[in-house]
Amino acid sequence: MKIGELATACSVPTQTIRYYERRGLLPPAERSLNGYRCYDASALGRIRFIQRAQAAGLTLAEITGVIEVRADGIAPCEHVDQLLHDKLDDVDQRIGELRQLRSDLVELLDRSAQLDPAECGTDEVCHILNR
Repeated sequence: MKIGELATACSVPTQTIRYYERRGLLPPAERSLNGYRCYDASALGRIRFIQRAQAAGLTLAEITGVIEVRADGIAPCEHVDQLLHDKLDDVDQRIGELRQLRSDLVELLDRSAQLDPAECGTDEVCHILNR
């Protein structure tokens, strides 16, 4: 299939496919006599793999690493498992940070409800945040 057909099948712009090729995420396409890129079903499978990996939070660099492990003839399951554990740890940490931020915001809103805007001095930008 041509690049436009592949792009439509994967719901990505053609520029994304070219970018994946430049980054080594997708093997270079065969070229027809007129110079058009020609892809087989494996390209469709590779792009769908990239999309699923990105949906799981993996970066393109991490996805490249997985592809390289596979290219070395090794099943990348352990590598992917470690990446996913690391992502889960990151998510848990961010959830903790968001919980703390939520608590801080609730505290600020509680303080705001008790303050009188008329008492906000000209020497401070906003007394809600300054106290």
